[in-house]
Amino acid sequence: MGTRKPPLKPGSSAPVSGQYRERGPRGGEGREVTGIKGRALPPTTKRGSTYEIVDPTKNKSGKR
Repeated sequence: MGTRKPPLKPGSSAPVSGQYRERGPRGGEGREVTGIKGRALPPTTKRGSTYEIVDPTKNKSGKR
């Protein structure tokens, strides 16, 4: 069993910095974008798509 994070909607703030993959409404994969912690994720290419983190940034900035 994996611990899958809930999908993020476009315009919501990125919880961590890293690469986010666009996921279509029927599960198809789209482009990858770079998200910066605390900044809004960009619009998706198709209506109803969301983002999921695929590669978190491996640095110590933003850690508490």
